[in-house]
Amino acid sequence: MDANTGTVVGENGTIVRTTDGGNSWTIQASGTTQTLWAVSFTDANHGTAVGEAGTIVGTTDEGDHWVTQPSGTTFQLRGVSFSDANNGAAVGDSGTILRTTDGGNSWVPQSSGTGNTLFGISFIDTNTATAVGGACGIGGESTIVRTTDGGNTWTTQANPGTVCLFKVSFTDGNTGTAVGDGGVILRTTNGGDSWSPQTSGTTKTLYGVSFTDTNNGTISGFALGGTGIILRTTDGGNNWVEQTNYSLPQGASAFYAVSFTDANTGTIVGDAGIVLQTTDGGTQWNSQPTVTFNYLYGVSFTDSNTGTAVGYENPDGMILRTTDGGNSWVRQNSGIGDPFAGLNFFGVHFVNSNVGTLVGQEGIILRTTDGGNNWVQQTTDTTDWLYAVHFSDENHGTAVGFLEGKILTTTDGGQNWATQTSQATGLLGVYFTDTNTGTVVGNDGVILRTTDGGQSWTPQTSGTTNQLRAVWFADTNTGSVVSDQGTILRTTDGGQTWVSQTSGVSEILLGVPLRMPPMEQRLDNWAQS
Repeated sequence: MDANTGTVVGENGTIVRTTDGGNSWTIQASGTTQTLWAVSFTDANHGTAVGEAGTIVGTTDEGDHWVTQPSGTTFQLRGVSFSDANNGAAVGDSGTILRTTDGGNSWVPQSSGTGNTLFGISFIDTNTATAVGGACGIGGESTIVRTTDGGNTWTTQANPGTVCLFKVSFTDGNTGTAVGDGGVILRTTNGGDSWSPQTSGTTKTLYGVSFTDTNNGTISGFALGGTGIILRTTDGGNNWVEQTNYSLPQGASAFYAVSFTDANTGTIVGDAGIVLQTTDGGTQWNSQPTVTFNYLYGVSFTDSNTGTAVGYENPDGMILRTTDGGNSWVRQNSGIGDPFAGLNFFGVHFVNSNVGTLVGQEGIILRTTDGGNNWVQQTTDTTDWLYAVHFSDENHGTAVGFLEGKILTTTDGGQNWATQTSQATGLLGVYFTDTNTGTVVGNDGVILRTTDGGQSWTPQTSGTTNQLRAVWFADTNTGSVVSDQGTILRTTDGGQTWVSQTSGVSEILLGVPLRMPPMEQRLDNWAQS
């Protein structure tokens, strides 16, 4: 909205907000886990985000609270634009256009006249808007539709494009720019009665465009398997100049969206948590600190301040470390990488603030003894995808595999790992209360128990065929397992009997806390939630 205030949306309902020009970003609760594709604010308070499965969420208080709004559709919504706090429209798959005149309290479908996907929309005032999209792929076509009566009628405009158009930016009722596949840039100065191609100098996909006035505009884009691109014009697109003065987070390459608040101040976002900001019209782009938008699969805290989270990243996997209770996270280097597909780290466990182990795809095991400043890869004889790991002390640990059901044990801190066959597949959780006594859980309600450090494993009766996701024990006898469909299993006799408990939910439960608060506090927390 201005040089300091901005909002970014993304995967799994991610919404992050800055009020200091991107120096810091705060995660906001969106109330959805659907991917959000676009966001539009008309002032600091009023904003709307749209995404998968017809998801629309709105805020009237700067994003402190996001409220789900009824869209009446399950189509993916790709773009949204508001001219003021009340009047706006969302566009999406199959030519979907939804219109609101009451700030999103109600959304009314409108006839776009096309069945092609609409990716972007730009509202100039209450009545005037342009939406763009197309049929993507070989033999495709560009689509541009225009309204001058608030969407009561949408008119298809002729244009010379044959590729998908992804975004459009108008600075007044007449002057606009649309961008799309293959480096396409289209420009109109007569409200879309005619569109003229401009020379971009690239064949990369152009996915974002932002103009602050008739002359000053910026485009962002990417190439699959290649690098991102930033183009800048100061003469209305007669000349587009590529900007290259920026550095990216490791594994980042694609720019998806751009927004400028004035001729000098702008922000670009993209994959791998990219946030680039300029205050000089793009002469210099500076990377801003933010959280990752990629999947995080595992986390381990040793005290209230010190924790490590792991997940997916290209090329070297994601490792994040906090020493202030999660107020800030620092990216750590795994020391290994796959530049073609990236790496998945699924599980992590620290026995103290310095000594920890993480596990991941294709038998990856990494060990640190200095709080993650350095990670050393350990050797195993399996390529199974390891989903969980747990150590009872610095030397004795166990990891479990998902694809082949392998169980790996070590008695020397991972210098040597012995592989055991469990006669089960899809193992997802492991917990040991001492060097000898441990439990493993997984697919089809499988629970396995050892009392000899993993030399032998005994099946236990869970009473369910659900996928068991995680396990935790308070002592040798007392433990809990969580799984799909809100399942919670409880034992007080070391797993000889497991009793189903009522969770009150039907969702997938993914984890059990490794450090539990007192029972009175747990009961109070559960009652409140």
